[in-house]
Amino acid sequence: MGKIVVLAEKPSVARDIARVIGCGGRGDGCLTGDRYIVTWAIGHLVSLQEPDEMDPGLKRWTFDTLPILPDEIPLKVLPKTRDQFETVKKLMNDPETDSLICATDAGREGELIFRYIYEKAGCKKPFQRLWISSMTDEAITEGFRNIQPGERYDGLYASARCRSRADWLVGMNASRAFTLKYDTLLSVGRVQTPTLAILVRRRKEIEQFRPEGYSTVTADFGDYRGIYFSEKLDPDTHLKSKDDAEQIATAVRGKTGRVTSAETTRKHELPPQLYDLTSLQRDANRMLGFTADKTLKTAQSLYETHKALTYPRTDSRYLPPDMIPRVGQTMKLL
Repeated sequence: MGKIVVLAEKPSVARDIARVIGCGGRGDGCLTGDRYIVTWAIGHLVSLQEPDEMDPGLKRWTFDTLPILPDEIPLKVLPKTRDQFETVKKLMNDPETDSLICATDAGREGELIFRYIYEKAGCKKPFQRLWISSMTDEAITEGFRNIQPGERYDGLYASARCRSRADWLVGMNASRAFTLKYDTLLSVGRVQTPTLAILVRRRKEIEQFRPEGYSTVTADFGDYRGIYFSEKLDPDTHLKSKDDAEQIATAVRGKTGRVTSAETTRKHELPPQLYDLTSLQRDANRMLGFTADKTLKTAQSLYETHKALTYPRTDSRYLPPDMIPRVGQTMKLL
């Protein structure tokens, strides 16, 4: 029986997986065992080529060459991590390797990392998918017990590839167009530029803000304080004119009020959902003053090193049903 090569996204994750499946031997860029060989990417080993790498004629930026809309965008090996790519490629295509396991992060980007390496390495061997959202030994063991066919995640890869190519098409074309238009180097991106626009617009709102005075009318009813409101006001308690407020106060001062209606409503409030990365970053900033980057790095460390969190780089606020028994154990410990 030949070997099975397991490709993880990071060396730290590879070490955890290797420990659980009994790969104690050390090789060049990998950890070895009787049945498995565990190796790793270092983030992205492969990316899409730049326009001038596809066609030297595109090295010079001109309007005549825009838009650049290739039918296919070839892949390239990133120079800084070429040695590790060559290691992974050699292991994938080794005659003793029967099959592969994709053990990159359980998400769209993780799927893209594996598939791009698989394609660039020219590998045709069958592969399976390890899909785990926790790095505890139990979760890894359970993941290998329930290993999934690789083709089950073809849709996820298609989504990731679409996002990757959309970034390329917008970034490469728009950056060149705006740079040529305004005669200064400008970087334009599918996500970064709309995000920057939101920040600029908010900054302008703050700079152009002019405070306006207003008045409110309150009344002391003994056990609580009431406040005058009207649906015609915006906000409904803010009176633009101090004279209007004084007129209302004069009209009701010393008078006896009458309750026209009283309503009691019983509400059932659901518990808050689990954190996704965005809501976690927002609360960490509000409560602890953390930057988004610090929160991400802390969460990633809690996931990889301390095994205290499930996979943090997600926009999901739910756990899968197969984690119900583990959640029960966690609640008992807490």
